[in-house]
Amino acid sequence: MLATYHNHSTWSDGKASVAELLAAARRMNIAELGISDHWVLHPTGKQFKWAMPTDRLADYVADLVAQRDDSADQGGPALRIGLEVDWFPGHGEALQTALGKHNFDYLIGSVHQIQLSDLPAGEFVIDTSAASWQKLTESQRNQIHRQYWINMNSLAQSGLFDIIAHIDLPKKFGFYPTIDLSQPVGDALDAIAAAQKTATSGGGNSIVELNTAGWHKPCNDAYPTLDILRECRRRNINVTLSADAHQPEHLLRDFLRGAERLGQAGYTHLARFHQRRVRFEPLTDAVPIERASNLG
Repeated sequence: MLATYHNHSTWSDGKASVAELLAAARRMNIAELGISDHWVLHPTGKQFKWAMPTDRLADYVADLVAQRDDSADQGGPALRIGLEVDWFPGHGEALQTALGKHNFDYLIGSVHQIQLSDLPAGEFVIDTSAASWQKLTESQRNQIHRQYWINMNSLAQSGLFDIIAHIDLPKKFGFYPTIDLSQPVGDALDAIAAAQKTATSGGGNSIVELNTAGWHKPCNDAYPTLDILRECRRRNINVTLSADAHQPEHLLRDFLRGAERLGQAGYTHLARFHQRRVRFEPLTDAVPIERASNLG
């Protein structure tokens, strides 16, 4: 069964409407299409052009519910209601209050911003541009990488999210750390593994995604690296496969390549989501059937 969950529409920074994404998914024989637009509850109330206005969340959910019902009347695909939520350490209670008012099929947790006192403006947005990284000193870049994994650790411990997005995002522009981060990376993965063991039917599944979008960024590598993916497998951390699509033609972009990487790391099954519950299906079902034979 083809399923894709990490996708953006014009509700945030996507290039197509939900209706257009549904039409494309129908043509691609996708059984489950998830929409997970950006939503940010910033500690200062700041708004971002790449995310929906914070106060439009109820309108977003209502729109997806209506389109889910329309799609069902047309024979599919099943529309799954998701959201990509920015994580800020110490703000879990506020997030839980805001998100608990709505019925989601899954919630994606991500870290796009790092707050450190000795950074310019005290905050750094990780994935804006290479130029913003070039302005930093080597020490500042290393601090950002380290703090990112510390934030990932607390994200997992929050128990709020079903999918953990692009887990090694700071590599996007090719600015890699020059210090040993095995400890904070390992601690974050341990926290994710622990969160999966304590997940309930109400969500918090903490599934790591293999995000194929990184193959089309300056780092030229999916998120995460094969080494990190193998560390996830060693800890029995479950996974899903995502394209992080911002336009219809990318809904299944590099799914075969992503499935092959998952196989290299030892994975045989992928997570599927509905009403904050998770189930698992064979990895070979993650790619169009006529290409699945390439996985062996």
